[in-house]
Amino acid sequence: MTPEKTKPGHNRESRLFYQSRSRRPLIDHAKGVYMWDVDSKRYIDASSGAMVSNIGHSDPRVIAAMQDQMQKATFAYRLHFENEAAENLAWRLAERAPGDLERVFFVSGGSEAVESCLKLARQYALAIGEAQRFKVISRFPSYHGSTLGALAITGYTPMHAPFAPMMVDQPKIPAPTCYLDRDDLSDHDRGLKYANMLEAEILRQGPETVLAFIMEPVGGAATGALVAPDSYYARIREICDQYGILLIYDEVMTGAGRTGTYFAAEHWNIVPDILAVSKGLAAGYVPLGAMIAPDRIVGPVLDHGGFIHGYTYAGNPIACAAGNAVLDVIEQDDLLANAAQSGAALKAELTKLMAQHAMIGDVRGLGLMLAIELVANRDSMEPIAPKHMAAARLVDIAYDKGLIIYWRRTRGGYRGDHVMICPPLTITPDQFDDILIPLNEALAELATELKQAGGFDHGG
Repeated sequence: MTPEKTKPGHNRESRLFYQSRSRRPLIDHAKGVYMWDVDSKRYIDASSGAMVSNIGHSDPRVIAAMQDQMQKATFAYRLHFENEAAENLAWRLAERAPGDLERVFFVSGGSEAVESCLKLARQYALAIGEAQRFKVISRFPSYHGSTLGALAITGYTPMHAPFAPMMVDQPKIPAPTCYLDRDDLSDHDRGLKYANMLEAEILRQGPETVLAFIMEPVGGAATGALVAPDSYYARIREICDQYGILLIYDEVMTGAGRTGTYFAAEHWNIVPDILAVSKGLAAGYVPLGAMIAPDRIVGPVLDHGGFIHGYTYAGNPIACAAGNAVLDVIEQDDLLANAAQSGAALKAELTKLMAQHAMIGDVRGLGLMLAIELVANRDSMEPIAPKHMAAARLVDIAYDKGLIIYWRRTRGGYRGDHVMICPPLTITPDQFDDILIPLNEALAELATELKQAGGFDHGG
């Protein structure tokens, strides 16, 4: 190994690899909504990482809580000891969860949380004598995680297709992309139209074989902060009840205050049968996630030989200490109210950008879970040709200007472009310009590039 590869510094060759060969600057420190690299360049974290850093960076209250726990015990395996941090956080989550969701199973991340929901649902069916139920219906597009189980219910073709032979593929129904519809239906009726697709799929599959339906109450990376009409949510619950199917809410991204309530289910007064949460639960201070379920489901499983599932770091005391401290900050600083108020104000400012940039086809979201969709023609909502990688390019241009945002494909993984704008719940209107000014400039630069490449017209 050459000296250049071993010396410290951010320019050395990396031994890490993730999705690609691309490199980013080395982080030096972060505080609140801002981050600095080792060259002292400041960035505003307008995506909270991957919609994780809900309370901002380096809050001393969370750091102190983690340090206090470290002085007591850094690890206690769940089969050997209970720990106070995990017990307290479980009680607090049960108090905040909708309806009768009162039993908590800790994990280390979103994929693990979703995987746990699937396994609990299946073992519940076995416990009550309904072994024929194994199909989990989900939506297309959607994203529920990167494990093989979570991928089987994910509707995002580039991530799913390479592993399809290794999985039991699960049925899908269309996501409620009402903003693309060109019909004469009201929003109410559109919501019912998309919800009734679930009933049609249940009947197609055979109701006796369907175990569960899983959905994000507000769409995440795969659909860019997609919010369905209000009528959708109650009708989905009604259909699941009618056919004895478990309703699973994937709140990995929406939970912990992101949409302006602690769980997004609260916006529609829906009580799912099982709920997954992660990301903002410990807000990036340490990996943490949870599955929350009612005793009417957990009890039969435990009585039927126990829950055949688990992770080494489940209920880790440091992680749960961080989770308790993050919840303290959310409560003490009234961040749910700020997410609702600042989110509405930021959404209004993003909507104003549509008047300046014809490539913005839609602005959507709830609370501080917001997105803009980029299109070639706003009238037809025709997506920009995939070869231009428009959303990825916008992210790179913005990054150079000190703005961190998050991109994904909107229409199944191969077409469509959106960027998510989801700053920490601590964001205030006096910080909006640090998002809006570089975003406005980046959109203008991207439009120029696309026009020169013939990838954009002036529809809308």
